[in-house]
Amino acid sequence: MSLSTTSPSQSAARDRVVAPVLDVVVPVYNEEIDLEPCVRRLHAYLAAEFPYRFRITIADNASTDSTPDVARRLIRTLPDVTSVRLAEKGRGRALKQVWTHSDAAVLAYMDVDLSTDLGALLPLVAPLISGHSDLAIGSRLARGSRVVRGAKREFISRGYNLLLRGTLSARFSDAQCGFKAIRADVAARLLPMVEDTGWFFDTEMLVLAERAGLRIHEVPVDWVDDPDSRVDIVATAMADLRGIARLTRALGTGRLPLAALREQLGRNPLPVAGVPAGLTGQLLRFAAVGVASTLAYLVLFALLRTGMGPQAANLVALLATAIANTAANRRLTFRVRGTDGAWRHQAQGLVVFAVGLGLTSGSLAVLHAVTSPPTAVELGVLIAANLVATGVRFLLMRIWVFRANRTTPQAAS
Repeated sequence: MSLSTTSPSQSAARDRVVAPVLDVVVPVYNEEIDLEPCVRRLHAYLAAEFPYRFRITIADNASTDSTPDVARRLIRTLPDVTSVRLAEKGRGRALKQVWTHSDAAVLAYMDVDLSTDLGALLPLVAPLISGHSDLAIGSRLARGSRVVRGAKREFISRGYNLLLRGTLSARFSDAQCGFKAIRADVAARLLPMVEDTGWFFDTEMLVLAERAGLRIHEVPVDWVDDPDSRVDIVATAMADLRGIARLTRALGTGRLPLAALREQLGRNPLPVAGVPAGLTGQLLRFAAVGVASTLAYLVLFALLRTGMGPQAANLVALLATAIANTAANRRLTFRVRGTDGAWRHQAQGLVVFAVGLGLTSGSLAVLHAVTSPPTAVELGVLIAANLVATGVRFLLMRIWVFRANRTTPQAAS
């Protein structure tokens, strides 16, 4: 991809020895009419309202009209305005190129039609400047937003976001509003994973950010639909569906190194005095695995008890579920990935199994030494014994089997 950059005047360049706090990118394609009023209005707003150094970057997506000439005229007449011209189209391509090479601390973009009211710009970037959040998006669907647009676009927007929730478990409310920002340090690590170069770029970036544990700040916006919008709704919808399918496959196969990204950028829970880091989440996941294992164990015991003695049935049922239990806890509870140490963990898990066997078998032995109980009573005693064994099993797994992974947890990708 070829790229050319037009710089501001030398005096303006000297003024920008100190990197700007905010770089606002305006992606354009054949916008010779709208570009100048947009940039002048944006520049006037930033100069009057934004308390930090800023830059406006016009990202020209291979325009074939006089858009480059308009951009050069703006650069000559306005300080803190620059432009980048790309040889290929694609909003995602333009944003990735400019954001990757910008020296600003916070990177933003907005559509050239300025459908979003500029009053939301400072609330958008303030949490990123302070470090409170990692990304920020303007939302037309959040409570408090005020939107003027036709029923067809409203239906498409809401339908698309419902689709994202159903297919990619997205929790953000508005993927495609052309009003977003990201911290530069986050962009440097996140953007190399984003493959789309078109309209799906925003969605892919947000989904990966969520999966990496990043904090996304949403700002309700006032938004007025541009009746002259040149977006091809059908083509964009098809591209988005292909993007959803591709991203679903990538996440399902674990191809993306989100665990490493989560380690680098993910936000850990706030520390609570007296509670080891990650304990609450581990307990919840361990409990869920334990419930499933206990149900499987009881079913196996009841089935095996019809053809063998209680001790033999207990041994076989407990051994079968113990192997599956160790594998499930390894992956789900303690977030261990890959095959390294898998055999050692299973061997240690069998030791933990032996402890559980001793507790359950011991309880059965005591029960049968006292009386000849029916199967229902045996099951009741085993449930109580398994509760005790479960607590012991969690402690042994946390402080012994998976001890090495407590300080460097590997989050699920």
